[in-house]
Amino acid sequence: MKKVTIPLIRLIPGLIIGPGSWLGPYIVMNSLFLPALIQHLDAANKVSLVALFSTMGMIVAAISNMVAGALSDRTRSRFGKRAPWIVVGAIAFMISMIWASFSTGIANLLIAWMVGQAALNFIVAPMVAWIDFAPEDGKGAASSAYGGLGMALGNNGFNVVGALFLSQYRLGFVIFGIIAFVGTLIAVLIVHEPSNLEEKLEQPAKKEKVSWSALSTVFPKWSIGRDYYLALIAKMFQGVGNFAITGYILYIMTDFLHQGSQTQSSIQLINMVMLVFGILMGLLAGPASDKFKVLKYPVAYSTIFLAIAALALFFFFRNTTGILIYAFFAGLGMGLWNALDNLLNLRVIPDQDRVAFFLGVYNLGNTVTQAIAPIIAAAVISIFGYSAIFFVSFGFALVGGICMLQIKSVAR
Repeated sequence: MKKVTIPLIRLIPGLIIGPGSWLGPYIVMNSLFLPALIQHLDAANKVSLVALFSTMGMIVAAISNMVAGALSDRTRSRFGKRAPWIVVGAIAFMISMIWASFSTGIANLLIAWMVGQAALNFIVAPMVAWIDFAPEDGKGAASSAYGGLGMALGNNGFNVVGALFLSQYRLGFVIFGIIAFVGTLIAVLIVHEPSNLEEKLEQPAKKEKVSWSALSTVFPKWSIGRDYYLALIAKMFQGVGNFAITGYILYIMTDFLHQGSQTQSSIQLINMVMLVFGILMGLLAGPASDKFKVLKYPVAYSTIFLAIAALALFFFFRNTTGILIYAFFAGLGMGLWNALDNLLNLRVIPDQDRVAFFLGVYNLGNTVTQAIAPIIAAAVISIFGYSAIFFVSFGFALVGGICMLQIKSVAR
């Protein structure tokens, strides 16, 4: 069976617009609008409630991501195997965020948010598999477009605008829910997957009972999937290190740094600096990786910049200078990581017939770690205070880099 290849002239714009369109609105709502609405509904329990939403979101995201990836891998349609699920997920995500905007109680908001988490992962798991449609000599550029430019746009670009809606967070849910749908749809139309109706699916010889051996065909044992699992562990640790800070950035600005009326402008400043570095790395890192055949080392060493950023606000300056130092190093580290980590994961996938499944599980690092990090951060805050978050971020980022360096199948 001939492998589907999509020209970079179509694929790269889709890989920039697509992840930016789902990640940007999600980041804004997760880090700004959701905490603001929770604070409005139950200010006394806001920290523990953010952790509750994160815990439930992690469970829903993990399940829905694996289901979405597996369904996508086995889909045949005139619109390809990824596009139908991406569009359905985008519609459901938009509706759930509009639903969340009208929530008048924590229970209703929690249900809407969980539906949104499930819908989001029906976008994420199939979309990241678009990278595999790139020509072999352009996969670095494709990964850089998705992780570097698209993720930079999503992680930081939208927050600059999102901060303007801090006082109108209910309206923000509606607007950014619609943006997610429209942007995702545009990306699907640009990529324009070809029909795969002629693609044959491998059928199992017979139905097997649920057993450890059957489960091992879904998740290969360590000796087979070692490098993939190391990359996944690294992604989780790096993600927690990053999101432990960004998940509580609103409360850090107000309760730790006491920015007061400067909170909005400080958040915008961080995201503008990180956006610039994210775009810069997105433009340079992928093509440089393709040219110099280096991949593992820049991804692993990017965590050093994240570790430095984590300590900047605590050890150096608890003011605008400290915020700039944090933004500089975090932007450099995240830009480099996002530009190349999906390509590295593509190199260590243990089963090339299930690309969407394994890339989708790997990319749980973008959703599940945003759920895990606030849980850890909430516990740390309640025991040691806000300053301890930065030490947690420092430690997790370094462990992520060490795990990445242990990968053997990617030499450098």
